[in-house]
Amino acid sequence: MSAPDRTPETSTPDGTEAAVPYGIPLERDHPFDPPAAVMALHRGSEMRRMRYYPEGRLGWLVTSHRLARKVLADTRFSSTLGSPAQVPIPMPGLEGYLDFEGDFPLTPGMFIEMDPPDHTRLRRKLTGVFTVKRMKQLEPRIAAHVQDRLDALAAGPRPADLVADFAVPVPAMMICELLGVPYDQRERFEADSRAIFTTDETGEGKQAAILNLFAFLGELVAAKRANPTDDLLSDLAADAELDDNEVAGMAILLLVAGHETTAKMLALGTMALLENRDQWELLRARPELMAGGVEELLRYLTIIHTGLIRQVKEDMEFEGHLIKAREYVTVSVQTANRDEAHFIEPDKLDVTGDAKGHLTFGHGVHQCLGQQLARMEMRIAFAGLIERFPGLRLAVPAAEVPLVTGQSFYGVAELPVTW
Repeated sequence: MSAPDRTPETSTPDGTEAAVPYGIPLERDHPFDPPAAVMALHRGSEMRRMRYYPEGRLGWLVTSHRLARKVLADTRFSSTLGSPAQVPIPMPGLEGYLDFEGDFPLTPGMFIEMDPPDHTRLRRKLTGVFTVKRMKQLEPRIAAHVQDRLDALAAGPRPADLVADFAVPVPAMMICELLGVPYDQRERFEADSRAIFTTDETGEGKQAAILNLFAFLGELVAAKRANPTDDLLSDLAADAELDDNEVAGMAILLLVAGHETTAKMLALGTMALLENRDQWELLRARPELMAGGVEELLRYLTIIHTGLIRQVKEDMEFEGHLIKAREYVTVSVQTANRDEAHFIEPDKLDVTGDAKGHLTFGHGVHQCLGQQLARMEMRIAFAGLIERFPGLRLAVPAAEVPLVTGQSFYGVAELPVTW
């Protein structure tokens, strides 16, 4: 796919320069830093006009930490988007969930794309599951999964691919166990999970992936209703307030988000620590730094590189700008997490630093529900990897590690390592 023309326009209808005609640049000059073009936009202005590719529709780009928090916390910015270009066809059999304004199918159970009260009704079904206390109870199981993968890594050939052999299996096994999804059936969800997040996948392709996942999870929901087991999917299926489509949609959201994002952080985070060896050795010498180190990696790497999109419900004034009803606003999390106005030396990886307030898990009512699980998985996985393989190193030059830039979540496709 060829890169779109990013030649700046001279002006827009409101007289504001549109420096990014077609969205956020995704190509990086350095594997751990946001694209230089995005950082240049951030340093020029914390909010500016942006043209949404491919429909040519004008919206806004927010890049500063200050304004990112304001947008994500302001209920005037909706998570229920409305572009027929994004979702061009209704989902067969699910027409009853269509937005009555006619152009966007609300996917059952996908509360991440809903506003209150629909969002509140569905999310509260899960808040008790993902508390710090409940996640603490899962710690032995996470540790067991990590240990199994470390044993397999040690017994396997060298060099090894840390993505396939460690970073993907650890969170995938854990979320499957929590939900009650058979891990040996992962081929039924892994390819479709990737398709949903692939930026150049067609609307029809994404739709097909979602329908495949609904079919797979729908079968499991029916089975859990008939013969419940000790897992989250059975608990949701037993809830009389939820129908089968809603349970399946909630399960898709948890399954896909519960392993794709953590897997990318584990692989990219390991690469960052290996390329900043002093930080690897610091975590090895002082394990008590791991919790803060994970927060710093989340801030420094910011795998959400396409931004978080909101839509304005009605004409409004925001920070001196007139935003019209149904215009989109994209929040650049990666520039917000590198904002020098909020973080000290933001372009430096420092596991002893203060990453408090980073926005990698979002902010406001849509802040990531599974963040405590992700944090615990990363703390245990990084600690286990460093202890078991203190001499771990890249098996190829860093410049040869293949990057994943064509998905909503940035990462590495493979990470060849040896020890």
